Amino acid sequence: MEAWIIEIMEKFGYIGILFLIAIENIFPPIPSEVILTFGGVMTTKTNLTVSGVVWFATLGSVIGAVILYGIGHLINIDRLEKMVVKYGHILRLTKDDLHKADSWFAKYGIWTVFFCRFIPLIRSLISVPAGMAQMNFGLFLLLTAVGTFIWNIILVKLGAAVGESWEDIVQIMDVYSNIIYIVLVVLVVIAAILFMKKRLSRK
Repeated sequence: MEAWIIEIMEKFGYIGILFLIAIENIFPPIPSEVILTFGGVMTTKTNLTVSGVVWFATLGSVIGAVILYGIGHLINIDRLEKMVVKYGHILRLTKDDLHKADSWFAKYGIWTVFFCRFIPLIRSLISVPAGMAQMNFGLFLLLTAVGTFIWNIILVKLGAAVGESWEDIVQIMDVYSNIIYIVLVVLVVIAAILFMKKRLSRK
């Protein structure tokens, strides 16, 4: 996959970067670390600039995030409520649980959307619950753009700084991603255990 990503970037420049980052947001398994760090390397040996790579990468991220936001908006809380009424008993979910989660996002969603832009995989998927909660679209765009811009400029500048050793940065980011994934799995397991205990205690 890395060879294909690099080929696209070398052939289409800024537009290739925009396209790849937009796709990466919709399909998180595509590694943005490769796109951004190699984009930084390209600024040292082509006519691409750091600012240009960062801005086009940010635009691509925003486009991808808007698509996922739209998907979440189509799902919305009302449709989820109907699904919970029909199938919630399987997972022991109720409409109250759904509305509590929706209220939580309404209260903390602003910070969640921003800080999740620095977490692999989650930085893409967070756009879906934002859409479901019908978060203010202008605010969503602002937080997404700012958080993504910071993430992009860090990796692009690192790529430009290390040059041909850019793969070392990718390896470090892989370690960072794996640590985050482990932490997320542990948190999900703990949350599931606490949720089940709470359910059982109601009986």
